[in-house]
Amino acid sequence: MGCGRVGSTLAHILEDRGSTVAVVDRDPEAFRRLRPAFKGERVTGMGFDREVLSRAGIERADGFAAVSSGDNSNIIAARVARETFNVRQVAARIYDPRRAEVYERLGIPTVATVRWTADQMLRKLLPEGSEPLWRDATGKVVLTQVSVSPSWIGEPVKALEASAGTRIAFIDRLGEAIVPQPGTMLQEGDVVHVIALEAEVARIAAAFAARERGGH
Repeated sequence: MGCGRVGSTLAHILEDRGSTVAVVDRDPEAFRRLRPAFKGERVTGMGFDREVLSRAGIERADGFAAVSSGDNSNIIAARVARETFNVRQVAARIYDPRRAEVYERLGIPTVATVRWTADQMLRKLLPEGSEPLWRDATGKVVLTQVSVSPSWIGEPVKALEASAGTRIAFIDRLGEAIVPQPGTMLQEGDVVHVIALEAEVARIAAAFAARERGGH
């Protein structure tokens, strides 16, 4: 739902990947953003109207993306898709980051556009590793890079995890992402990433920065 820049781009990407796509927008002029070769359905109407969604083939849909310019329209349409038509994969774009947590609690995955854009800009402006790579809609859980003391080089990843009481999501080793296995050892140049509550990141960083001598 929504044939703006995001909606049209998403429709083209999905079609290029082999999906059958229907695009819903209340303004028929919006469909001009779709390329001439677009093979999907163009359905004019309100994206949260059940009849309009039925004309778009919602009963056969595997996924539904609500990406119009209105937060309220997006969340209503997403709930109708999930609760009325039992679409398994549903997501809504939300401009107001304060609403994202509420909508997540309703079981609707959201993309908080403003918060996501701000995070991306901060990552490019601030020193590497100072901003998380990813943050959930509530802002509480982050995927972030954490510096590790050189004293951990040559030690098992599981020892580092035990010292901080956390799990390492992946290691960037010479430009390649590695998911740690039981026998994985830390090497010089490894860039460690963890997923954790943001409130726990400082504690984890402190544990990674120090290592008790005489043991792990």
